[in-house]
Parts: sequence; C-alpha cells; structure tokens
Amino acid sequence: MEWEYGLIGSLLGLSVGSFLNVVIYRLPRQLLQPGLALSLFYPPSHCPNCATPLRWRDNIPLLSWLLLRGKCRYCRGEISGRYPQVELLTALLTLLFIWLLPFTLHLMAALLLLWALIVLALIDFEHLLLPDVITLPLLWAGLLFKTLGWLPGSLHEAVLGAIAGYAVLWLLAAVYQQIRGIEALGMGDAKLLAAMGAWLGWPLLPSVLLFASAGAILCVLIARMAWRRELNHAIAFGPWIALAAISHFIHSVIF
Repeated sequence: MEWEYGLIGSLLGLSVGSFLNVVIYRLPRQLLQPGLALSLFYPPSHCPNCATPLRWRDNIPLLSWLLLRGKCRYCRGEISGRYPQVELLTALLTLLFIWLLPFTLHLMAALLLLWALIVLALIDFEHLLLPDVITLPLLWAGLLFKTLGWLPGSLHEAVLGAIAGYAVLWLLAAVYQQIRGIEALGMGDAKLLAAMGAWLGWPLLPSVLLFASAGAILCVLIARMAWRRELNHAIAFGPWIALAAISHFIHSVIF
C-alpha cells in the first residue's frame, strides 16, 4: 500500500470513527428516551460533564483526547476512553480493508459494512439494542449491492441467506422461549443475521452462526469462572455476529 493511501485511509478512518462515536452515544438514547431533545447533529459536540460546547481544537479525532489526557479542557472532568478506542479501531480496520481491496465499488461496500457493524456491535454491547434504523437498511443494501455486482455471489444466494438468517434465529428463540419460558434472543439479532446473510450469501451463514455462538458461549464460561457465580443478566449476541461476519468477509477476500 502506497504511503498516500495509508495517510488517506488513516484520516478517513479517524474521521469516520469520530462520527461513529456520535451515533453510538446518541442513537440509542434517542430510541430509548423519545422525549429527549437529542439528534445526531443537535446539540453540537459538548463535554458530557459540564455541557460546554467543544471548539474544533478539542474535537480532533484521537489527537485532542491524547493532548488533553482524557480530560475536559473546561471542567477537567474525565472523558471516556471509548472515544479514542473507537476512532483507532475504525482507522485500523479501514486501513486493513484498503490494503486488502482495490479502489473499486467493492471497497466502498465493504467499508459501509464495516462501519455499520462497529456501530451495531457497540450499541448492542452497551444497551442490548440493535436498532432497526441500521439493521434493515443494511439488509437492503446487501441485496442491492449483490444486484449491482458490487459484492461477489449471486442475488439468489443473498435472498436465501437473508431468509435463512432471520428464520434460524427466530426459530431458536421461539423454541427456547417455549421450553424455558424466557426470551433468549431478541429479534434484533435475527434481523442482523438476516442482513449478514444478504451480504455474505447463504453458504457462509452456518459458519458465521457457529463462530458467533462459540464466541458468545466462551464469553459466558469465562465470565462465570471469573466471577464464580451464575450470570443473571443478558449477554449481547450482536457483537459476536458482527465479529464473525467481518472475519468471514476478510477471509473471503484473502482466499
């Protein structure tokens, strides 16, 4: 990869990561608190502690947080380390995709998938929520990109993947609820797996589901051993679906 591409990719990833932070923080609060005067663009960026609007120099992705040592310039309150982490993660994965893929429409589609999955994974991790406003457009985008030839595979595989992805998790959730009397999976997970079926096609879907399930089960086992007690709260499955989908997407590109 030429150094110019690396520079452009880094700046793009950091800038997009900064916007993803806004979506991750604001979108679930919009959905869970409908009366809240909050949108993705209003009010402008401000300190979460003292509500002072941030100047441009305090809003430079990654750099501002490092220079301010994770504290607000005005009230010296702590600023979450999640912000630079998301920006850095987005930049690194964006660079990886730019390195793996030529500058084509395929790359554009791949980056849109990557950025959407970062948002969904982190929102689900924090709020146990997979917003329809992201999962459903992601599903239709997968079908559209298959139709336009921006992604490998056929539209037929994508449609079957979307149907199978939703049906499998819906059926598992229904059976579990019938047997145990409690809800094990939300329909947000089913919609996300349907979207991944549209993007990756049905042949990769069993492997994605197996990888995601293994990761979630391992996480539960490690948590139980660490805390030495039964977990009495839900575990987000969305991040594992996202991780499995990205891993399979990268594998399909390389091999």
